[in-house]
Amino acid sequence: MGPGGIANDFVAALQHQTGQRVVAVGSRSLERAQAFCSSHQLERAYGSYRELAEDPEVDVVYVATVNSHHLEGALLAINAGKAVLVEKPFTCTAAEAREVAAAARARGVLCMHAMWTRYLPQTDVLRQILDVGLLGDVQFLAADHSQWLPRDGRLFQPELGGGALLDLGVYPVAFAYSVLGRPARLHAHGTVTENGLDSQVVLTLEYASGAVAAVTTSMLVPMPTGAAIGGTEAMLRFDEPFYQPLGFTISRTRMQGGGSVGWRDETGIGVPDGLCYQAAALARYVAEGRTDSPLHGLDESIAIMETLDEARHQLGAYLPGEVRGEEVSQHGR
Repeated sequence: MGPGGIANDFVAALQHQTGQRVVAVGSRSLERAQAFCSSHQLERAYGSYRELAEDPEVDVVYVATVNSHHLEGALLAINAGKAVLVEKPFTCTAAEAREVAAAARARGVLCMHAMWTRYLPQTDVLRQILDVGLLGDVQFLAADHSQWLPRDGRLFQPELGGGALLDLGVYPVAFAYSVLGRPARLHAHGTVTENGLDSQVVLTLEYASGAVAAVTTSMLVPMPTGAAIGGTEAMLRFDEPFYQPLGFTISRTRMQGGGSVGWRDETGIGVPDGLCYQAAALARYVAEGRTDSPLHGLDESIAIMETLDEARHQLGAYLPGEVRGEEVSQHGR
């Protein structure tokens, strides 16, 4: 649903790396849908999202529209009884995320946020490292996702759900959630564009355990897009960019004798084919009759959206339709 750049990468990943069949594409423009269909040798092209959602031979709908249409696309698929994978950001706001989650639960279908990094091999290895306590007590986490983006692009357009946090910042925020869970408090500092969108953000997340995460994002300048986790016994630092299927290095503290060891992804599945992992996971979940992802469930997707909402609002960045001063903090501030 939505024949844009990410849909192109996703379909290519499925065709290269999985046995799944992409059978149809839907767009608000039949011409664009037909061109996409021809490019990937698909069976059917539709000139509306509804036609795609109601196709009886479709099992799963991938919502790859612009941010402002994620809610519409997800609800169309859910109401048609289809499992749905919703591209990042899950929605534009936490209120929309709650609406999507409620609809999926009421209909009894699987709905999953396409946070593809949560399904990569390196993420599985990281989970094991954290489970056995190899890093000790995690005290600090730092992560960044910053890119220079053209000012005439969709991230600079409020009506399309623009801003740095929703498209870029969601990566380091979701990474912090995967390691430390939901923060108790957050503090956001940064800059806002002339039309009210967050353009650069420094976000501090504080946890009940005493741990702190520093998350940064910018759509004005490129940065290394790195990430590191500091524990009392060792530090783990990802290869850059941290969200791609690459690897990491663990360095032990001097108190633990020093030294380092690395792990590298040797599958040869890079970008964009790494998108296949989330699709394979989704297929398993559908086959098992699940209605939520055990790795990145709807409650966490909602909580991440609440964090992004609050960060934007602390900066004074609001999307069309949001009312200033009415939202209630989800982090105890």
